[in-house]
Amino acid sequence: MTATGRRPYLSTMRSRPPQIVAFGGGGFSMEWGNTLLDDHVLSLTGAERPRVCFLPTASGDADHYVVRFYRAFAASRCEPSHISLFRRETGVGDPREHLLEQDLVYVGGGSLVSLLGTWRAHGIDLALREAWRAGVVLCGGSAGSLCWFSHAVSAFHEGPPRSIEALGFLPWSNAVHYEDEPGRRAAFHEAVAGGMPPGYGAGDGAALHFVGTELAEVVSSRCSARSVHLSHDGAGGVRERELPVRYLGASRTSLTGELGASLAGEAIAA
Repeated sequence: MTATGRRPYLSTMRSRPPQIVAFGGGGFSMEWGNTLLDDHVLSLTGAERPRVCFLPTASGDADHYVVRFYRAFAASRCEPSHISLFRRETGVGDPREHLLEQDLVYVGGGSLVSLLGTWRAHGIDLALREAWRAGVVLCGGSAGSLCWFSHAVSAFHEGPPRSIEALGFLPWSNAVHYEDEPGRRAAFHEAVAGGMPPGYGAGDGAALHFVGTELAEVVSSRCSARSVHLSHDGAGGVRERELPVRYLGASRTSLTGELGASLAGEAIAA
């Protein structure tokens, strides 16, 4: 422990490679009662009582979203916190220092455009890249998934899904709610055919786990969750390849997992 009572974070994080877990849709904001994805990202930290910081930027720091986070990540199993960028006070002293001290940073859904603009204005994008390289596990759903990639297909506001240049931590493109919302799959196909980098489409309940910049595996909180890899076919079109998915509830009954999904709360999509 340091003189301030905090853990010396750098020494513990050097043993963890850079990791990002990008949810196609799921976690506490979409699957209340089904904790499989949230439990999984906590386990990746390797910490007995991990420090978890929530970034609700894409929702404009919606109060109800923050409340749901603290209910899902109770102090009994982790050290939860959040950073607000739309309030007079951020809730922490120095956001960069706070992010570097975390084991897990969890990014919520909402408007990807608003998230990217706000982060860049406050330097949060640079702090997150530093934290990722230092071993802080990054994760999130919807906008909190799309933000990590070089390009993304987003449909938060009215109108058809559109291509957006994101942070580029991962050199791939991404589409969420892939076959769960109208137009997402078709828009992703069109974007990749039009020159967007190859990438990954993830459905609700599926999560792409990257170690470094390479996909390590796809995990899911629902037996039926799907994920695909999309690439150029060399003839002006695209090739879609379904990816193997590891269901995280294999040790639980299928009924429990599906019941959790059916109890999903209000989703905040990107």
